[in-house]
Amino acid sequence: MPDPRLTGLGTGVFCLAVMVALGCLDRMLFGSSLTVYGVLFLPVCVLTGLWVRPGDVLTAPIAVPIAFALGLVAVAESGEGAGGRLAGLVTALAMGAGWLYGGTLLTGLLVVVRRARLIRRRAARSRPPT
Repeated sequence: MPDPRLTGLGTGVFCLAVMVALGCLDRMLFGSSLTVYGVLFLPVCVLTGLWVRPGDVLTAPIAVPIAFALGLVAVAESGEGAGGRLAGLVTALAMGAGWLYGGTLLTGLLVVVRRARLIRRRAARSRPPT
């Protein structure tokens, strides 16, 4: 398993590119299934939480919901015109809210644990020897 370290911007680009690609893949293979899209979103959340650099861990929970919403454009059912497309996107966001919240929570938990470990290590290094 590779161990890349993404910057805050790299995290956003990674999430966005993967979720748009998965949204298009879901549309082609599964006929725009929100369940499949949501299930595919969870591993992206885990990878994002694990691959972000230690100094940028707080950006990961911000990037994943944005990527979810932008990737959802390919999956959302759309009517005619801009209003129909917007209505389809809002409906898809409402129907996929559980996946969105779950993935964001998963990423948030991972980065909080990583951040706590980083703080604990720094504190242990700065303590004078006894």
